[in-house]
Amino acid sequence: MKFEPVIGLEVHAQLLTRSKLFCGCSTRFGAPPNSQTCPACLGLPGALPVINRQAVTMAVKAALALGCRVHPVSIFARKNYFYPDLPKGYQISQFDRPLGEHGSVTVFSGERADGGKIVNRREKVFGITRLHMEDDAGKSIHEGLPETASKSYVNLNRTGVPLVEIVGEPDLHSSQEAYDYVVHLRKTLLYLGVCDGNMEEGSLRCDANVSIRPEGSDTLGTKVEIKNLNSFRFLQRALDYEIERQARILSEGGRIVQETRLWDESEGRTFAMRSKEEAHDYRYFPEPDLPPLRLDPEWLARIEAELPELPGAKMKRFMTEYALGADDALLLTATAETAAYYEECARASGNPRAAANWVMGDLAFALKNSGGEIGENPVSAGNLAELIRAVDSGEISGRIAKTVFEEMSRSGEPAADVIRRMGLRQVSDEASLGAVIDGVIAASPKQLEEYRSGKTRVLGYFVGQVMKETRGQANPGVVNELLLKKLTGA
Repeated sequence: MKFEPVIGLEVHAQLLTRSKLFCGCSTRFGAPPNSQTCPACLGLPGALPVINRQAVTMAVKAALALGCRVHPVSIFARKNYFYPDLPKGYQISQFDRPLGEHGSVTVFSGERADGGKIVNRREKVFGITRLHMEDDAGKSIHEGLPETASKSYVNLNRTGVPLVEIVGEPDLHSSQEAYDYVVHLRKTLLYLGVCDGNMEEGSLRCDANVSIRPEGSDTLGTKVEIKNLNSFRFLQRALDYEIERQARILSEGGRIVQETRLWDESEGRTFAMRSKEEAHDYRYFPEPDLPPLRLDPEWLARIEAELPELPGAKMKRFMTEYALGADDALLLTATAETAAYYEECARASGNPRAAANWVMGDLAFALKNSGGEIGENPVSAGNLAELIRAVDSGEISGRIAKTVFEEMSRSGEPAADVIRRMGLRQVSDEASLGAVIDGVIAASPKQLEEYRSGKTRVLGYFVGQVMKETRGQANPGVVNELLLKKLTGA
């Protein structure tokens, strides 16, 4: 029997505020354990929460960007459960009246072919059930796996850090769709400047609810939750494993148990953590120490008007305005900085296709080797555009341009200065090239005889020799034209 996976993701994004959601403690990552706490985030008696206005602003931006209907009034609630890294014994979250609901995102998603290549990329719409605000719990560090740990430690610095939880509809049907969806959410949050998207530091992580059902069925199967997936690779691998595990159990006549599982990357498997809680297990009730969150309609309208062009819209515009394919547009809109650099270069050079090739090729390679960001790159978008124009005008060849770019990356000089200083201007003068060609033909009687006997592929040999003699500075078009005339005696 063939099965269809059904996947819904809950993505937790840490908001990029300097202080916590309900107190003034720092959110800086990497501080000494338990050094960024106070009576409020530790839940000590008498300490009262005060809402962080900047966190609300960022959460509203995220909700609007994800197509959610933002409620003018939302309610904070206590989500009660015990865990060693939750000192209050509850989280302050939102339940039946969240900040935003009923959104959707349009994602360019594909399928994994043999070898891992992504094919058939096309637009898909994935629903978002809700976006709500909550404060984070602390972090437990275990020696070994939680099920066999000999020692555990608690760091409460993260307690009270502001989060938005983005709860998606169960619209995903493969690990690749899940991957593309989370990548899109991360890009959107980065464009907004509300989250740094650092999955290694836990700024962005997700829980996956996954079930399978017979192909063609509309009935949902028993879902299993996989907690705390903090990398795109882990997300895909965990989903692939869990889908295969559930299919194997059902094929053997077994049944799926509703539970929460964790992903063990070292062993490449999920393992049971606990039975899955339902909403009633958390005993939600309105937070008594916080009034309802009321949003002024005029303020909300200003926030919406200030939203930047989002990655999905920018990608579509690049495809239309610059005649790019979906894969190229996806890469060139990976970050707002990359998109801005490309667009400036495309417009200044007058050659969007060449600009795309340089940004995705030589520039990306240089940045990877240096470990830098595109904003730290010594070759400005304007200087790269100047280099492209030099190639298009015939001043230098594409081959010489590679050398010029390397020197620009090293020195930060404009293209024109490098070309002049290194004497790399392309030679197009027919008289000068004619003399070089005559010398090459005279030194190659065997190849000349082969060419004239019909072996025209030898032309490449002559071109190569001329380029060698001119140190790659000869204009290839002029060289080919002159060679043909001289070899045929025309």
